[in-house]
Amino acid sequence: MAHGDMLFQRADLARFLEHQLNTITEAVALWNEDALLSSPEGDVCEQLGQRFLLEPLVLDRERITALPVKEDFAVVRQFGEESRIRQTLVSISVPFAGNPELFELQPSTHTYSPPAAMVGGNELTVEWMGPLNSDAQQIRENLDRQLNEIQRWIDWSSAQVRAYNQAARQKMINEIQARKARLLANRNIQGALGFPMRERPDAATYSVPITRKKIVPQRTTAPAKPFQPEPALAEAHYEAALEVLRNQRNALERAPGTSAKMGEEEIRNLLLIGLNSHFEGQAAGEVFNNTGKTDILIRVDDRHIFIGECKFWKGPKTISDTLDQLLGYLTWRDTKAALLLFIRSGVPGDVIPKAITKFREHPNYKRDGEHSTDERHDFVFHANGDTSREIKIAFLPFHLPKAPGGN
Repeated sequence: MAHGDMLFQRADLARFLEHQLNTITEAVALWNEDALLSSPEGDVCEQLGQRFLLEPLVLDRERITALPVKEDFAVVRQFGEESRIRQTLVSISVPFAGNPELFELQPSTHTYSPPAAMVGGNELTVEWMGPLNSDAQQIRENLDRQLNEIQRWIDWSSAQVRAYNQAARQKMINEIQARKARLLANRNIQGALGFPMRERPDAATYSVPITRKKIVPQRTTAPAKPFQPEPALAEAHYEAALEVLRNQRNALERAPGTSAKMGEEEIRNLLLIGLNSHFEGQAAGEVFNNTGKTDILIRVDDRHIFIGECKFWKGPKTISDTLDQLLGYLTWRDTKAALLLFIRSGVPGDVIPKAITKFREHPNYKRDGEHSTDERHDFVFHANGDTSREIKIAFLPFHLPKAPGGN
C-alpha cells in the first residue's frame, strides 16, 4: 500500500492552460508603451515566456536515492474494530525538473486512479509499505510500477503543456506585433500633430525679418529608454520654414548684382544660413545626383522633417524630373516638401505658368493647395503607390537673372 498525496487531482489542466493563454493578451496590453516599441520582439517574448511558458515535468530516475527503511503501522479494521499492524516502510526520493504545480493539474487524458506521492521542492517521494521481512525484489517491482504510472500521467500532462507552449509563443508574437502596430499608428498621429524644434539662442543676430519659431522634437518619455518616433513637421513650422525661404529669396532678388554672381552651391548655403538661424542647426544640404542640384532639408535625429529641392529652370522638363526625384526619395512619413526654382533666364511671367502646368500634369497630382500667388503656389500630390497618402508641395520661384556677360 502506498502513502502520500494523490497527484494530478486538484484542478483541470486544460482549463488552466486556456486561462493562461487569455492572460497573455492582458499582459501585453499592460506593457509599457516605450519599452515595447524600443525592445526587440524576441526580448519581450523571452520576458513573457518566463511568466507564461510552462516547463514540462521530467523525472530523473537515474538519480533516485533510497531513504532509510522504517517501521510503521497500518490501521486495519477487523470484526468492527480497528487494530494497528506493524509494517515496513520503504521510501525513495526521485528528483524531477519542471513546474511542480503540474502535479496538481489533471491532464485531459487520464485514468480514474491517479498515482500517489509526496512533492517537496524538486523531489518526489514514493513509498511502499507492506509486511515485515518482505522480499526486496517485490518491493522494487512495486516501486517501479508506481514510477511507471506516474510517468504515464506526466507524459499525458507534458503533451498538453508542449502544445500549449507552442500556442503561447505564437500568441505572444501576435499580440506584441498587433499592439506595436496600434502604438505606432497612434505615434504617427501624434507625430503629425507637431514636434517643436528648439530655437537657436543667437537667432536674433541674423537679419531675416521673421519671428523666430521654436521647433523641438516631441516624444513620449519612459523610465528607461524611451521610444523615439520619427518626427513630423506641423503646419505652423512648415509655414515658418517657407517664410524663412521667402525672405531669403526676396533679399536675393533685391540684390541682383550679388545673386547673379552666385553659383548653385552658394545660393543653397545662403538659404541654409537663414534656416539654421531659426532652427538651431537642423538644416542641411546634400547633393543627390552629382549634377550640382542640391536640396535643403531640416533634420531631427537623422530624420527629414522638411525637404526643399533646389533646381535651376532649364525648361518645363525641369519640373517633371524634379517632381519624380522628389517623390522617389520621400519616405512615407514625409508629407511636406518644397520645390525652389531658380530662374536665371526668361521672364518669370512666362516661366511660372509653364512650371505650374507641369505640376498639374504630373500623374501624382491631386489638386491645387491653399496658396496661389506669384510668390508661391501649393499643390497636393499623392505618394507613389498610395493614393490616400497626401504630400503637400510648395512651389517657390526665385528670379535670379544672370549678370551681363555671365554664364
